[in-house]
Amino acid sequence: MKVGDLVMLAVHPHGGVNRTGVVVDTLQKKCWRTNVQGKKINWDTIDPELHGVVLFEDNTLTIPATDLKVVK
Repeated sequence: MKVGDLVMLAVHPHGGVNRTGVVVDTLQKKCWRTNVQGKKINWDTIDPELHGVVLFEDNTLTIPATDLKVVK
């Protein structure tokens, strides 16, 4: 994933809604996943991971790269 790529959510939370956007920036930040790492947060135990800043219509969202797929 790089700036300018057309992307969509890897798993659509609303049952097949095809929502695509454009990556306008990438950054590294930490993300705590409670379903894997539990409810008690300890930021010292995790490393930053790649996130994409994605433009959807007129809003931007920061989404982990693992949750995005590039549209070909």
